[in-house]
Amino acid sequence: MLYIFDLGNVVIDIDFNRVLGVWSKLSGVPLATLKERFTMDEAFELHERGEISDEEFGARLSQEMGMLLSYEQFTAGWQAIFVALRPEVLDVMQQLRQQGHRAVILSNTNRLHCAHWPALFPDVAEAADRLYLSQDIGMRKPEARVYQYVLTQEQATPAQTVFFDDNEQNIAAAQALGIHSVLVTDRDTVPQFFAEHPVSPAHITVANAGKL
Repeated sequence: MLYIFDLGNVVIDIDFNRVLGVWSKLSGVPLATLKERFTMDEAFELHERGEISDEEFGARLSQEMGMLLSYEQFTAGWQAIFVALRPEVLDVMQQLRQQGHRAVILSNTNRLHCAHWPALFPDVAEAADRLYLSQDIGMRKPEARVYQYVLTQEQATPAQTVFFDDNEQNIAAAQALGIHSVLVTDRDTVPQFFAEHPVSPAHITVANAGKL
């Protein structure tokens, strides 16, 4: 079986309010105003696919939100998003791999974040068979092609795959391809799923993949 895990709020707790809080302090723009102005627009998507540089993204977003920030100040806020690791999910991933399954990360992310979180949470890369990061592969969720790419790389079918994500659009896109998908709403979702769906060694589970 192939198990695909999102990164933010699945493996690592993140909080965009922390980002906006830092920017508010550094720019003098009220936090409430930044919350109203912040949207995941075209620049956000381009950045996550690696189609614009970190510097261009920072400049565009700062202008759109009315913040006068240096690139260093923008980066300080942007990297404040990470809160804490979810060790219970890493334990699950490690157990899956020990039983012969594949456990991979599929994340919409960007180079600024990837220059930061691996040093904060080195256990993530150690627990995953592979990291599929949007800025490296030039595509992002919920694009159908990103799921198809991962399936091809992993030589897995949708029926042999389980996907965990905290975004309803990403879940719906994966389900449309026939991937068994689980919406992660809190820290208990992943452990509870595996408590209800005990995993057998790989050669047994693959044969019963359609029964999940």
